[in-house]
Amino acid sequence: MSDWLVLATVMAAACAVVLVVTVLSQRRLQGAADGAAPAPRQETPDVLEYMVMMVGVVYAIVLGLAIAGVWEARGAAQDAVRTEAQALHEVTQRAQVYPADYRERLRTDVDAYVNEVVAGEWPRMIDESELSPRGAELLAAVRTSVAERAPANELEAQAYQPMLDQVALAEDARSARAEGAGQTLPGIVWFGLISGAVITVGLIFTMQIGRSFRELLLAGLFSALIAFLLFLVWDFDAPFGRSGSESADAFRQLFPGATAP
Repeated sequence: MSDWLVLATVMAAACAVVLVVTVLSQRRLQGAADGAAPAPRQETPDVLEYMVMMVGVVYAIVLGLAIAGVWEARGAAQDAVRTEAQALHEVTQRAQVYPADYRERLRTDVDAYVNEVVAGEWPRMIDESELSPRGAELLAAVRTSVAERAPANELEAQAYQPMLDQVALAEDARSARAEGAGQTLPGIVWFGLISGAVITVGLIFTMQIGRSFRELLLAGLFSALIAFLLFLVWDFDAPFGRSGSESADAFRQLFPGATAP
């Protein structure tokens, strides 16, 4: 199921629940009043309006902090991916001063690692929130290929240490990617967000909602907005996405041959 379909389903369900509850509540009140003089519509007490407003403000702050947190975590995860891909690309570019046979072997090692990351490691990272041991082995092979090749001339000597530095940078970025593979928000935060959403939406029934088109429309839009914001937090809570491997595009752009099917 695509993210867009999930979003549409959640928003439609939230609207439907609020509208159905509102209509059924009004029908119950109308049925209880049959045969009796119609009671005037009561005004919502000021203190109740104030409490509803404060609950909404507090929940909006909490929800905003949650969105900011998962957005920041996703940005850091994408930065780590770009850093890792760029570092490996820099290794292959600095190897141009080495002989052709060594360049080809190093390029093969890097391509093997990139293929493992995109095709094998990424789905595992999304589904199981962990990296594959095979990826660590292939990156270690890249380091070995760089470290064990002694420079034969001045140009190779100038490229040797920067290549080692770039491999180390790729390893650090890989470690950061491993740390960001899991969900950002703990379970207790999700409990608070969902409970707050239920309370916030439930409080709108204390505001004497009628069955007029305007009132039903506003109630439905409000519930749909809450559902959308919760979906936004849920979607961003997975820094590398919840389906596919679009977040690995940095590797595809820099290594188009290695990641080709």
